Amino acid sequence: MELRSFAERILLSESLDAKLERVRDEFTDEAPGEAVQVAEPARSVELKFAPRRAAPAMPHPTTFSDPHRRAVAHHIMANHELQALEVMAWVLLAFPEAPRDFRIGIAHVMQDEQRHTMMHMERAAALGVRFGSLPVNCYIWKKALSFQSVLEYLAGLPLTFEGRNLDHTLEFEEYFLKAGDPKSAAIMKTIHRDEISHVAFGLEWLRRLKPESQSEWEAYVANLHYPLRPDKSIGDVFHTEPRLAAGMSEEFMQRLRDFQQ
Repeated sequence: MELRSFAERILLSESLDAKLERVRDEFTDEAPGEAVQVAEPARSVELKFAPRRAAPAMPHPTTFSDPHRRAVAHHIMANHELQALEVMAWVLLAFPEAPRDFRIGIAHVMQDEQRHTMMHMERAAALGVRFGSLPVNCYIWKKALSFQSVLEYLAGLPLTFEGRNLDHTLEFEEYFLKAGDPKSAAIMKTIHRDEISHVAFGLEWLRRLKPESQSEWEAYVANLHYPLRPDKSIGDVFHTEPRLAAGMSEEFMQRLRDFQQ
């Protein structure tokens, strides 16, 4: 399937089924086309972005003994994954001049995001909350609209949002286990493994695209825009092992720890 067609289907179709439909063929990039920036993804009425503060906040983990609270958590995370998918489609349309290997690689990451969205949707439904029955926010999408280059995308989404998820997935796995919900915990463990490869993808392309005169850290910081900051890539607990598994250097991790402190 052509990458442009894949991106357009995800961004311009209101159908959730169409957004999440898996591509069985190989991806091609023969006609990337002109650069296009989409202001907002098409979504069904019930999944359109809600006004600021209208969407529910993440329930506190101490309330996860209540199945409804766990369902709300999965609903929120399903929307996070869907936004990530839509942002990646936006990148394919906004930067058609990006290296072909990068564009093919991001399409494969997008297939993980489709799967993550469905996993959270299905678990939320099993716990009693249908995806779309609650308002959803647009936090990740709005931040992506400021990306002016592939490097800014790499710093913002793979290395900050997904970097933070290296910690959050482990934290939520523990929360769900403490709540007696091994099925939800298993979802977080699966997503955690995928996030390691996503952060690795971001690091690889940061190294390949940054100016030679900049270190990895300098390139990362130079391409972040407020309110995104390095400390936004860290959860409540800094986990070293998944960052090492993603190929993060000791120097890069120490810089992150310095921000955390």
